[in-house]
Amino acid sequence: MTQPTSSLRSQAATFGLTESEYDILVERIGREPNALEAAIVGAMWSEHCGYKNSRPLFGAFPTEGPQVLQGPGENAGVIDIGGGYGVAFKMESHNHPSAVEPVQGAATGVGGILRDIFAMGARPFAVLDSLRFGDPGSPRTRFLLNGVVDGISHYGNAIGVPTVGGETIFHPSYQENPLVNVMALGLLRHEDLATGTMGEPGNQIIYVGSKTGRDGLGGAVFSSADLSAASQADRPAVQVGDPFMEKLLLEATLEAIQAGLVAGVQDMGAAGLVSSTCEMAYRASLGITMRLDDVPTRETGMVPMELCLSESQERMILVPVPGKEQELYDLLAKWELDVVNIGQVEDHQNYRLLWDGEVVCDLPVDLLNEAPKYTREGVENPDIAAKREMDLSGVEMPADLGAVLTTLLSHPTIASKRPIFERYDHQVMTNTVVVPGAADAAVMRVRGTGIGVAATSDCNPRFVYLDPYTGAAAAVAEAARNLACVGATPLAITDNLNFGNPHDPGVYYQLQQSVQGIADACRALNTPVTGGNVSLYNQYAEGDHKVAIHPTPTIGMVGVLPDVAQHVGMHLPQGGAYSLYLIGEQAQDIGASQYLETVHGLEAGRVPTLDLELHARVVDATIALIREGLAAAAHDPSEGGLAVALAEMLLGGEQGAGITLDAPADIRPDALLFGEAHSRTVVAVPVGREGDAQARLEELGVPYAMIGQSSAESGGRLSISLPNHGLNLNVGLGELRQAHSEPLREILG
Repeated sequence: MTQPTSSLRSQAATFGLTESEYDILVERIGREPNALEAAIVGAMWSEHCGYKNSRPLFGAFPTEGPQVLQGPGENAGVIDIGGGYGVAFKMESHNHPSAVEPVQGAATGVGGILRDIFAMGARPFAVLDSLRFGDPGSPRTRFLLNGVVDGISHYGNAIGVPTVGGETIFHPSYQENPLVNVMALGLLRHEDLATGTMGEPGNQIIYVGSKTGRDGLGGAVFSSADLSAASQADRPAVQVGDPFMEKLLLEATLEAIQAGLVAGVQDMGAAGLVSSTCEMAYRASLGITMRLDDVPTRETGMVPMELCLSESQERMILVPVPGKEQELYDLLAKWELDVVNIGQVEDHQNYRLLWDGEVVCDLPVDLLNEAPKYTREGVENPDIAAKREMDLSGVEMPADLGAVLTTLLSHPTIASKRPIFERYDHQVMTNTVVVPGAADAAVMRVRGTGIGVAATSDCNPRFVYLDPYTGAAAAVAEAARNLACVGATPLAITDNLNFGNPHDPGVYYQLQQSVQGIADACRALNTPVTGGNVSLYNQYAEGDHKVAIHPTPTIGMVGVLPDVAQHVGMHLPQGGAYSLYLIGEQAQDIGASQYLETVHGLEAGRVPTLDLELHARVVDATIALIREGLAAAAHDPSEGGLAVALAEMLLGGEQGAGITLDAPADIRPDALLFGEAHSRTVVAVPVGREGDAQARLEELGVPYAMIGQSSAESGGRLSISLPNHGLNLNVGLGELRQAHSEPLREILG
């Protein structure tokens, strides 16, 4: 197995190592590694597994709180939602695989995140997808979008877990490097919480699930490098999923956990068998000895390198409770899965692999799990800083603001995502209370209780591009607003940090600032970070030129409704009349807005200021009105601003609305209508309850204004008057609905 030293060092890059990292490896083990050992270390030290460029920053994150049952370090975070129940949740990416094979890339992304959830002892009950694509008019984008949607729907629909929400954004920076982030949630009883450890020396290591093949080889290293024109050659690094096998594995694993037969459980994800087993050993501060000859295979002639690093799907490692091994074997046998004892836990603290009776790998467990850490110097790109500081006072005011509204509603980022959602089964399991597109967050019931769980995923990459700190904090803030708008209390987040190459000082600056922004927002809003994922090297090589994605720290947030019956949606209920209130303050500028980019072709200006203390009060006030029956609908003005939010609230029915924005004349009309200020929500108060609502808002100390009324007598139109500017916008709902509903249907063909 051993190759000449000079050959291995010169080939370090083929194992995912730099030459200096190879030298660190040699120094730490006191000898030359063989090729298998070098490959294993390369996989475990990849960014995808080792987080070597990002982990040093994570100390900024708040990770504890009374609601946290399990924080970072396990397969998924778990929060307490009351009644003895917990929710496990996590977000993962399958960006690079989806760029070269969108159907299987997205499908296996769903399969992988579901295994993280049921590895915690939780039954998955919801999936959300957060997707980013390039030019919506290009054939490549249409190919990728259709493939990704097909992959998500194929896997989720087949395994019987509903896809209940998410977001889809289009921007040129994702043209060659789409982002496919998937978030999953699962329900468990507190007593069924499982962990990925190995118990004690002598415990068996059980392989359960599909046989190992050659698909997914090198996936962790592949996902930790730039995409290039040669990336199609890496298609074998993309796994192939089987949702029907995963369903069997899910049921078998949960039954084993609930029967008390399992001391530890771990999904075989990135880096396959190696990462799952050595991470479990590391958590237990123990070693293992495994027999690679015993690993079930579906192809003949497989060698140790392939067995160790294959990322074939639908595989788990279970460690039985001592003395209950046979009970576990008997339970698993009925599910017709491969169940094989491939090794045992040791007290030598080494990762030892045998092949044909010979030791082919013998490395310290801590070495594999402690990748070199890099703290780099971040420097803001001066071109981006110049865009942020651009003087926007000379931007011309459009003559027809109604036409601007329809233009924004037809932008694929804002337009209805129904053509995507309708391909997903969002009602399977019959726990979905709010269907996709009907509210700012998904809402699911906990069957047999009155509890509701809400979830959302958010990130405005334009904000983060222009101002990484404020933009990332704003992603947390928007997620909290979305939960508040259905009546849920925000509890905690998971994140998916999607960035370019961290060796670029400008990219590292974005990462560094974003982490701090997330941390500060989470502290202010009492939403600790329970786990997440990092996806770096999201850029495409065109010759000597690198095209990086916009920095996209996607936030997945979960909240709770003590009484799910108190939830509301974004659309005005039919048959009533409502006074519309803006909680928070009017927008005062057009900087960093979708309007500025779409209508004027400028991605520039300052990101709106975010006051986190005010934001927390707006969130609390919105929740209070909903739970006290004083709000029949609520919506968060985000992309497109207030005018777009008002239109979206009306599009669920036939009611129109008359709105008056009584703002100083020195604020631009387009800022009032389309600016994207933070810390505000729009709520619909039933006519006759205005006094109660206003008294409550006064008590809670938030700024607010009644901006208009809606009713069936409004003529099916949205009318917005700006009296201090002498302007009036008046558009029929039919025109707005057509603009909003058609774009994605055309893109999807």
